[in-house]
Amino acid sequence: MSSEQTATEAKSVRVEARNVGGISETEVEFKPGVTILAGRNATNRTSLLRAIMLALGSDQTSLKGDADHGEVELSIGGETYSRTMTRQGDSVVVDGNPYLEDAEAADLFAFLLEDNKARRAVARGDDLREIIMRPIDTEEIKAEIERLNAERREIDERLEEIQEEERRLPELEERKAELTNRIEEKKAELETAEDDLETLDGTVEESREDKEELESKLDDLRETRGELDSVRERIETENRSIESLEDEREDVESDLDELEGDADVGTTSIDQEVKRLRERKRTIDSMMGELQNIIQFNEEMLEGDRNDIRSALDQGEKQGGAVTDQLVDSTTVCWTCGSEVQTDQIETTLDQLRQFRREKLETIREIEDELDELRTERQEREERQRRRENLESRLRDIDDEIEQRRDRKDDLQNEQEELERRLEDLEIEVETLQSEEFGGILEQHREANQIEFEINRLNDDLKDVGEEIETIESELEERDDLKAQREEVKAALVDVRTRIDQIEERAVEQFNTHMETVLDLLDYGNLDRIWIERVERQVREGRRKVDRTQFELHIVRTNENGTAYEDTIDHLSESEREVTGLVFALAGYLANEVYETLPLIILDSLEAVDSDRISALVDYFSDYTDYSVIALLPEDEQALDQSYRRIREI
Repeated sequence: MSSEQTATEAKSVRVEARNVGGISETEVEFKPGVTILAGRNATNRTSLLRAIMLALGSDQTSLKGDADHGEVELSIGGETYSRTMTRQGDSVVVDGNPYLEDAEAADLFAFLLEDNKARRAVARGDDLREIIMRPIDTEEIKAEIERLNAERREIDERLEEIQEEERRLPELEERKAELTNRIEEKKAELETAEDDLETLDGTVEESREDKEELESKLDDLRETRGELDSVRERIETENRSIESLEDEREDVESDLDELEGDADVGTTSIDQEVKRLRERKRTIDSMMGELQNIIQFNEEMLEGDRNDIRSALDQGEKQGGAVTDQLVDSTTVCWTCGSEVQTDQIETTLDQLRQFRREKLETIREIEDELDELRTERQEREERQRRRENLESRLRDIDDEIEQRRDRKDDLQNEQEELERRLEDLEIEVETLQSEEFGGILEQHREANQIEFEINRLNDDLKDVGEEIETIESELEERDDLKAQREEVKAALVDVRTRIDQIEERAVEQFNTHMETVLDLLDYGNLDRIWIERVERQVREGRRKVDRTQFELHIVRTNENGTAYEDTIDHLSESEREVTGLVFALAGYLANEVYETLPLIILDSLEAVDSDRISALVDYFSDYTDYSVIALLPEDEQALDQSYRRIREI
């Protein structure tokens, strides 16, 4: 059911269910548009809706009481999705491949049965923002913000490095020019030395064999001296690296000292406390639902909406000899014990129940605050532990590298000692070969060799400087790309940070727009407006106060004098509460873009709304989804468009 399909392009859906809810076995098909499940109560209409929900991904269904195995299969456009339920001891295991990978948003905003959390949240005055934001993975958003911040820091650090390197360019260019000049000077010195050597060669009479041997030894001397200088340079490099690593090790050890005491701090105690608080919250939520039902029932009795129960009480009074007609306006018959009581006594009790409910609601909010604080503490502990592990890992790497470099240094020092011994031997051999005539030649050879070595070393330095300059120039070319990348990361950060705000704003806007339209369509007498205001409130979070966004529901009525006043959700009729809850669910459906993955809405338990208003409501909802499946009583479905498909037998 792709969101890109229009109602005419979407495919028919076939559902087969066995042992689901109250269903033994059934097979139905519904087409794009509105499908009505028409029938009396206890005709398995809700069981069929829950079977459809099960195939789509919800777990809000049950296995038939006398069965150990149940299954449902949903087919659309050549694709089939199925799920099974198997009884194992006291529990039921659900398995299979549902249509949705994650059905949380659908459970909240598309599967609008009587116990739907979005509908009930409005009726009970619960935290509406929490309901809207529940499908949003705020932890994932925080992780994404963290990742983008880290990426931005890396880019900033890289840009700072490039800027620092750029500052070195003039110095390197100057060094390059200096080395070039020195090389030219040394080349001139070498040319002079070689000319002098050639002159000396022409004045000395010696045998060719002696001369060749001497020159060979001089070449060995020059080469050995070069190798020795190279080894000394490498030893110095290792010393500098070891010194740098030891400095880094001190920094890492200092950072570890700051984390002292965190090594054994885990999250087990926090997880246990989170579990305890969640259990407590679920218990209070259950109590709140029961409490709201009690309050709602008593309000309806006081307002005279439950004539069936009143008739039964009246009949009982007549059989007992009491005359209910003699009761005055200030008294009524108690619907729990049957005795005559003052109406204001019941109203006082109701006020106490409402106050108790408000206290429990505040308790839930305090628990949610504690849960948020515990999640933050757990995240901080996990971050400190990761930091500690990274530092310990880095410390091990540093120690390993220091050990390796010290080993290399030892090898180089051994090589240095060997070269020094070899150099000493060569110098003795050369001294032995030289004669009075060769004394000047030997000294001249030494001078020429030294100049050649210095030229080679200067050329190496020049090459290193040139490579550094090329690297920096290459990095400067990279800078524009990094700046562009940083702007992209910055824009992504803004988008992620405002994602929650955007969803909140969209939900409020959707609710207010649709609520205004629906109230005009349904014409609820003196009910002028129902709207949500997005406000910032300072709330206590553990030991501190923080600003938190809340959704405040406002209800505006007009009295018989034409004066507008603000009312509360408690004073809405059952019909008005149900409609408000349904519109709130529709706002969540649109704000969370549930239609992108599931263009279907299920409606049930609309008995509190009269037939004409149900018809207008169904027509309105059907404009926002390809499929609408609604369970209705026969007297209610007659008011709906006759072109809508009906399923009367399940």
